[in-house]
Amino acid sequence: MSDTARSEGASRAHPVSNVRRGFRSAALGLLALVAVPAAASANCEVPLQRLDPFVEENGRLDLIDRGTGGAYGALNQMGIDIGGAYVAEPFYNWGGIEDGGEYQGVLELYVNADMKRLGLWDGLCFHANGFQIHGNSITGSNIGSLMPVTSFEANDATRLFEIWFEQHLFDDKLSVRVGQLAADEEFFAADGGGYFINGTWGWAPIAAENNPGGGPAYPLATPGVRVALAPTEQTNLMIGVYNGNPAPNCAADDPQECNSDGLDFGLRDSALLMAEGSYSYTLGGGALPGTIKVGGWNHFGSFEHLYVDAGGNPIAISGNSGKPLDNDYALYVILDQLLWHAPGTEEGQGLGFFTRFAGAPDDRNYVDFYFDVGLTLTGMIPGRPNDALAIGYAYTSISDRAQAFNVSNGDPAGKGHEALIEIAYTMEVMDGWTLQPDFQYIMNPDGGVEADDATVVGARSTFAF
Repeated sequence: MSDTARSEGASRAHPVSNVRRGFRSAALGLLALVAVPAAASANCEVPLQRLDPFVEENGRLDLIDRGTGGAYGALNQMGIDIGGAYVAEPFYNWGGIEDGGEYQGVLELYVNADMKRLGLWDGLCFHANGFQIHGNSITGSNIGSLMPVTSFEANDATRLFEIWFEQHLFDDKLSVRVGQLAADEEFFAADGGGYFINGTWGWAPIAAENNPGGGPAYPLATPGVRVALAPTEQTNLMIGVYNGNPAPNCAADDPQECNSDGLDFGLRDSALLMAEGSYSYTLGGGALPGTIKVGGWNHFGSFEHLYVDAGGNPIAISGNSGKPLDNDYALYVILDQLLWHAPGTEEGQGLGFFTRFAGAPDDRNYVDFYFDVGLTLTGMIPGRPNDALAIGYAYTSISDRAQAFNVSNGDPAGKGHEALIEIAYTMEVMDGWTLQPDFQYIMNPDGGVEADDATVVGARSTFAF
């Protein structure tokens, strides 16, 4: 699809003064909350970001002396935890734009701190992490699909990702997070999707393609505020407000080039509001846990119609900009369900099922519908409780208005959708090291206009320390 057919909201900033006031009010609200005597939390641990779900279970490589003595022991006594991980991803493809292989590596370093142990108040946590990204994106170089082969694909860079404070209140029933945040770390995620490698199982194309600059998601976080409320053990509600464009006023095609180090901290773009509610339950006498989530987002920026101008004429013919449109939004539903608990295994292990549905208006969005579904098998091999097999299918629909633009512009319409089949197996090699062989078949990359179906094989190797 030509660049002119995409929403101009994806490349233009929309300054509004009330966004600044909103962030300022949220910060003042946080300061008021931390003074509440009921604030209490003894847990400031933050999971390793963006890594497969086995790293925390399997521990970390013994590259840092985590004993009570030495420099790390002294920091730990103060309430500071440091660590990181290295992810190595070699992949090869047949089909797409051209056959070939690429390697990408990502080093993540993080620091977490319990601010009470550092002499401040109870329940206040600090987190910061960053990436050193190197290698080449196989999706951009060889395939051209909307669904990236790996969730770590990004431009070569050394960049800050997230940095925030989080206050826990009322026995952890309420938490408020303020700082530079990534929405994809908490919103629009199915637990079962963590067993796959393709990026679509996280921040799917309906979010990445439709939000300006890709939205607040890896590798581009933005300033924001997130409030999480857990009134009962079964129910949770999260609301987040983010600066809506991680690279505003970006003349380059790639927003990562305009915010290459993650230090822009922009506050002047229109806000992105995200909300998600979840309910957890059990079936089969308590042996089969499940969770259903309902959520969505609204971007308060200005967008342009994909097909017609303000006079109702096709923009491919008139050459004018698309008709101005206010706001952009999407709604989604997510289900995670354990279908069968393997006898003799840990709680939650066995045959799991998950699915996600998401929709957005087709007049201003390149992607108007998204669907994925998957099955996971965990704890099935005696002596290897942390191994997992995952099989999934994902479908991304390209809007009719975007296809109509291509036709009126003299380009082929394509097939109107992209689809993915992925099979991944994750194995624990040793404490702190997991290996994930992977197979993907990508149908109709970017609608099949310029690229053939692609077969992709490779592996992710994760070393946590």
